[in-house]
Amino acid sequence: MKALCVFSGGLDSMLASSIVRAQGIMVQALFFETPFFSPERAKKSAAEIRLPLKVVDITERHLEIVRNPKHGYGENMNPCIDCHALMIRCAGELLEGEGANFIITGEVLGQRPMSQNRKALDIVEAESECGGILLRPLSAKRLPMTTPEREGWVDRKRLLNLSGRSRKPQMALAEKFGIKDYPSPAGGCLLTDKGFSNRLKDLFTNSDEVDVREIELLKVGRHFRVSPGIKFIVGRNQRENQAIQNLATSGDLILKSTSCPGPTVLAPGDLPGEAVTLAASLAASYSDVDEGGEAEIRIEGRGKNSVVSARARKKEEFKNYLI
Repeated sequence: MKALCVFSGGLDSMLASSIVRAQGIMVQALFFETPFFSPERAKKSAAEIRLPLKVVDITERHLEIVRNPKHGYGENMNPCIDCHALMIRCAGELLEGEGANFIITGEVLGQRPMSQNRKALDIVEAESECGGILLRPLSAKRLPMTTPEREGWVDRKRLLNLSGRSRKPQMALAEKFGIKDYPSPAGGCLLTDKGFSNRLKDLFTNSDEVDVREIELLKVGRHFRVSPGIKFIVGRNQRENQAIQNLATSGDLILKSTSCPGPTVLAPGDLPGEAVTLAASLAASYSDVDEGGEAEIRIEGRGKNSVVSARARKKEEFKNYLI
């Protein structure tokens, strides 16, 4: 008997896997990767409990639901119900190839009021098309019996009846299983971050199609929206400057001060002359040159390689453009 675990790397998914494995069932962990959440935490947690982990990229499918979630967003741009349903559906599609019989998750009834209430859990099960074979070991006794329980694949008596937001039962259970190294409850999803969500919303509003590079750029720098087709990204430190440089393509302009330390500025697309002048002014204004002073700004890309002089303006003058 084998189960696939939709594995976030948090304590709940670690415990769900441990509870099922304690009944002699093989568990294969699956982490579904997108630009909004990386597998690093899951890899560490899986290693902690010696659980085999497979990372599966679902970026293309996930982007569709982030842009148009059937069941709406949480507090920010996080479509948790649709996201959970998609991941479980993807796990269901992998069952036969993995030689597995059912799916488990670390969901706890009532732990997240909006996305883990009883109605939300029912929606996730229905939308995932995995009805009957989806087992939530931490709250199983508070939920209808599933096929794995009904068929005797797992012993329902050895499953739990957790509910609510308290973490004390999970922490006690972790000690019982000898799990010492586990992450704090804080989520690792960028879609729950207000600042990142504002940038993503702006990107969706101004772009018909969005690619992974554009999402990666949302993670670094200051973002300035000048018009629907014009946006500038300004690095805040050396690490971000390098990240912006690495993500630049032949269709971008890159602007840097040559006369004093300053940011890397990325200007995507074919820009009119006044927009290039504004980008150069941004590069000067966020450089080390004194306000009102002049900086020499090199402009490269899209067949350009030139140096212009730009005046450093008050940063407040760009406030209306800042996303």
